[in-house]
Amino acid sequence: MLNAGVARVDISPKVGVAHAGWGAQTHQVSVGNDMPLYVTALVVNKDDVELAIVDVDIGIFTNQQDKDIREMISKESGIPFGNIRLAYTHTHSGPITFGQWIKDGIDLANEWWNTIPAACVKAVVEAKATAQPARTGFGRGSCDVNINRRPARDNGELFTGRNWNGAVDHSVDVVSFDDADDNPIATIVNYAMHPTIMAHENQWVTPDFPGPMRSVVEHAVGGLCLFLQGASGNQGPVDGFTGDLRVYRKAGSKLGAEAARVRLGIEPRERKERLDQILASGTDLGIYSNVPINESDDTVAVINVSTDLPSRDVISFQDAQAAFDAGEKELESIRASGASEEDIRKAVSKVMRANIQLNVARLSDANTRDGHIEIIAQSMRIGETVLVSIPVEPFVELAQAVKDRSSSANTVFSGFSNGHINYLATDIAHEEGGYEVSVSVFAPGSAELAIEASLEAIDEVL
Repeated sequence: MLNAGVARVDISPKVGVAHAGWGAQTHQVSVGNDMPLYVTALVVNKDDVELAIVDVDIGIFTNQQDKDIREMISKESGIPFGNIRLAYTHTHSGPITFGQWIKDGIDLANEWWNTIPAACVKAVVEAKATAQPARTGFGRGSCDVNINRRPARDNGELFTGRNWNGAVDHSVDVVSFDDADDNPIATIVNYAMHPTIMAHENQWVTPDFPGPMRSVVEHAVGGLCLFLQGASGNQGPVDGFTGDLRVYRKAGSKLGAEAARVRLGIEPRERKERLDQILASGTDLGIYSNVPINESDDTVAVINVSTDLPSRDVISFQDAQAAFDAGEKELESIRASGASEEDIRKAVSKVMRANIQLNVARLSDANTRDGHIEIIAQSMRIGETVLVSIPVEPFVELAQAVKDRSSSANTVFSGFSNGHINYLATDIAHEEGGYEVSVSVFAPGSAELAIEASLEAIDEVL
């Protein structure tokens, strides 16, 4: 048997924290926390191989933040840096701390951020301390709360909404961890959907749908639940962009119900029915046992595969900074003038778009070397399941290709981990255009290279 342990730390911010950062929002700070934000860590080991998976309710970790936190975790836990997966849910209704036009609540946001690295370390150290003999299994279900989010106007121009004819993956991938007596320790749930249910009208801090999803799984199954964001670069919620808290609770609960159903059906060991006795009662009762006939796979392995993707020419940092500064100055003037909410909204949208391009320029400058950007595909084998991830917001077609071509039937594909280098779109999407392509730092041809790196990483742990 392998060993597994799990732990959780609450990272909920104080009321009044700088909030969300939607381009269409007019508020600046939160009015409260609708659900807690968490760090949940799972540590798995077998013989001399040990790994950690950390699930954090946060928008993103920059590459530098990721490096700093994983180094801290490695130092305190003894788990090798390359064996740590620092995953983020990508909630769009949490605190914000960087590169924004929001001025109020920033001190509270920075205070909140300063607690995150230590919380990640604590969760991993405590999870390692609770590790016990365990078995693991895999199951897959389906849930239709997500949709392709790249529809087109009549003139062909794309926007972000519902594209009923676009590529979508409803798969709900579930990995189970049970102790030697078959009691639940932890559950990993992987699903591809941008956490953009709660949007510009919402003033509450929320984990978006992963929060209620975890809650449902934990109440139905037991143990703790971790969420790994799938290839949701072009996947959004069917019902989204709302201020109605009931909507994210319902979607998360629906996903959680399906994940719990799958989880309760996972049996890590094959079993054979045995009739133990026929007991005399009002009628004769057959008393049965389902006897294990083998042991579950307890392999644990990790590999990291580097590949260079071609970079795309983007706006210069100087031009992006000038546009942002001009937009920010205009917004300050409009707010000071007592303008209408609609005028403020338009100004916020303008500076938000400038801020996005400024972040794109920063990403490009920080990561491009000789026309290429290095990414690392990380593959973790736990029993008969392989969990592979890349540090981008991948389009769903990448996940579908990796799963279809993988040598492992139980392949779980994630983005949104071990850093963040924005969207990785398909070549067809580059021809179509749209928001995701306009802010990507990757050139056409990148998707297939990332797929090949992921497949290589999978093969090396099998």
